[in-house]
Amino acid sequence: MVRRLLDQDAHEIRVFSRDEAKQDAMRHRLGDDRVRYYLGDVRDVDSLLRASRDVDHVFHAAALKQVPSCEFFPLEAVRTNVLGSANVIEAAERNGVRSVVVLSTDKAVYPVNAMGISKALMEKVAQAHARNNPRSRTSVSCVRYGNVMYSRGSVIPLFLEQIKAGRAPTVTEPTMTRFLMSLADSAQLVEHAFAHGRPGDVFIRKAPACTIGDLAEAVCRLFDVPPKLDVIGVRHGEKQHETLASREELAHADDFGDFFRVPVDARDLNYSLYVSEGDPGAALMADFTSANAFRLDVPQIMELLMTLPEIRAELALRDPVLAC
Repeated sequence: MVRRLLDQDAHEIRVFSRDEAKQDAMRHRLGDDRVRYYLGDVRDVDSLLRASRDVDHVFHAAALKQVPSCEFFPLEAVRTNVLGSANVIEAAERNGVRSVVVLSTDKAVYPVNAMGISKALMEKVAQAHARNNPRSRTSVSCVRYGNVMYSRGSVIPLFLEQIKAGRAPTVTEPTMTRFLMSLADSAQLVEHAFAHGRPGDVFIRKAPACTIGDLAEAVCRLFDVPPKLDVIGVRHGEKQHETLASREELAHADDFGDFFRVPVDARDLNYSLYVSEGDPGAALMADFTSANAFRLDVPQIMELLMTLPEIRAELALRDPVLAC
């Protein structure tokens, strides 16, 4: 995201996190004095206030996102993903930031684990700001998408590490399905939300899906190793399939081809005004899930993986011809 903003001649970009080691590595990697680095934690509103002073736009991606760890420490997920997000929005509001885009996940829809529940609550916090502050200068919207390929903590880098170590890739359940999208597609949705988001909007990126078994096989075939998998069983809090958009959302969503926009429900607490009204369209819709999305086969997954710079770089280390 920072690289894309630098390419667009951003005047100043502030990177806020509690990880000084990653900030230092990023500073050396980018070597651009337009990027400034702020140490702090989203749990501390004072550090956010200092970092967001005189800022126009905020992209909030800080989160605890590992499903099993959030199952063991759900209160920590609440403190970072819910209360930390509320702090980001409060600091932006107090500093007059023009727009805030918060990053959500498919696990927030029909959540069955602590990570997904905390992200669902984060979306509610963002929408409540729009509902309760209609005249605010600060517009808060959400982007929601599935697994971003080769993002930190994702499964593809793990598969590569295991293959390079001569081990079979570990999968929880080969028939599980997950959405796949590139980092570029996810960044585009953030940029669209900054440019076009209205207070309380949720932008949902459409994406194809695949089984975890097919994904592991595609990585093995790219690196010319036998597609033998080590099945370890379902981890704490995992779903068989993920849902990107519920039927209730789709009943009143705008379809823009590559993504949906779900506007905030702006009704107030006077529900008696709506007691005779319903939404007949909701019953006719189906959820948008990784089970009914377009399913990629192994060759299609391999083709998608080859669009990733990290995969091409790994292949180049093995055989420069393969990476071309």
